[in-house]
Amino acid sequence: MQSVLHAAAMIPASIPSPSWSGFDIPLPWGALRIHAYALCILAGIIAGLWLTSVRWARRGAPEGSVWDIAIWAIPFGIIGGRLYHVFSSPDAYFGPGFDGTGDLSLIPQIQRGGLGIWGAVLLGAVGAWIGCRRAGVKLTAFMDAAAPGLLLAQAIGRWGNYFNQELFGGPTTLPWGLQIDPNSPNFPAGMPPETLFHPTFLYESLWNLAGVLILLALDRRFSFRRGRLFCVYAMYYTLGRVWIEAMRIDDAEQISLFGITTRLNVWTSILVFAGALLAFILLGLRKRSEPDTVFLPGREPAEAKPVETAAAESKAAETETDAAAVDAGRTTGATGAAAGPAAVGAAAVVGKNDAERDADGERTTVPAEATTIRHADSAVSDSESRANLRNNQSGPVPASEDADKDSTGGTAPATGAPAAGVSGRQGTGSAPEAEGTK
Repeated sequence: MQSVLHAAAMIPASIPSPSWSGFDIPLPWGALRIHAYALCILAGIIAGLWLTSVRWARRGAPEGSVWDIAIWAIPFGIIGGRLYHVFSSPDAYFGPGFDGTGDLSLIPQIQRGGLGIWGAVLLGAVGAWIGCRRAGVKLTAFMDAAAPGLLLAQAIGRWGNYFNQELFGGPTTLPWGLQIDPNSPNFPAGMPPETLFHPTFLYESLWNLAGVLILLALDRRFSFRRGRLFCVYAMYYTLGRVWIEAMRIDDAEQISLFGITTRLNVWTSILVFAGALLAFILLGLRKRSEPDTVFLPGREPAEAKPVETAAAESKAAETETDAAAVDAGRTTGATGAAAGPAAVGAAAVVGKNDAERDADGERTTVPAEATTIRHADSAVSDSESRANLRNNQSGPVPASEDADKDSTGGTAPATGAPAAGVSGRQGTGSAPEAEGTK
């Protein structure tokens, strides 16, 4: 029992202040200071991009497009975040009441801390829009994919406030109270050195980590699209930001609305929450007029057919064409004299093509005489007997027929004039015997 009490006594009753805030890299002309705040921001960006890239790839986005968008979104977001902080906490930069007593040279010194999330989101979205247009993808699709990653980046980046000993809450006696170095310029004047403060950076970090899990679960369950998951992100984050922001005691721009005076970030969070809720409802009521795709209209990638599929379709089309031609030839031959000997010749040619295919659709070699006879027979009128054909005759062939055959290339005239394509017979059975048919 005593060991348990001793171990409990060893547990610190507060969060100690950080022992360092960065390190120096020696250079020939001096030293390069690497701030812990910047490392936290960088680690958050890397983690957020990793999660976004995984979700973006699962949605079928072009490979590498997340990095093409990030190179626009990240710089725009950092600039926007800094500008929002400067104008929401202007005293250090412009002086109280913008009296000109501030130090404008502090504005670009981001390593000292101060990035406003709403400026980062707003201007970052502009950069993301530029990147999405260049990549041919929808901004809303990317925002939905990036929403959990954005919360993850914020959860990690908030630890930069811890190393800078800034943006903490009011005094507290809770066992997780935060120690602040009394020599820090951010330590509130007039308070005892041993005073503990609410670690608002930790509250927000834990709130954001829980939000990452909630967004992933909601997206898996409901598959929010067209920017609706990003609206859920905005509602969730602002809901926590309102009560966390209200706990802070650092200097900030105060705004009075409806008889209530509070920090600018509190009012901003309330307005963003209301706008995100309205957008979420309206987007849910609107019917989808286009397929769920990450690509902009007209920027979809061309889908190339596999070689096997293309070959199979080509063979099927060729077989269908030949079959149609055979049917046309047989129909023409069945009309008898109305089609004339020319139809018989066409049917013979098509019949040869049809005969050259076996049951599997492959070409094979068939004697020309067999194909010609088979299709020539099919071209004879239904009223004509096969006994009238020359091959079925029992008597000798008249000499005049052989003479005509030699002179006309094997064709028999239907009306007294030579006609090419028919061997020794006429389309009807009423021709004179001298023409070679019975």
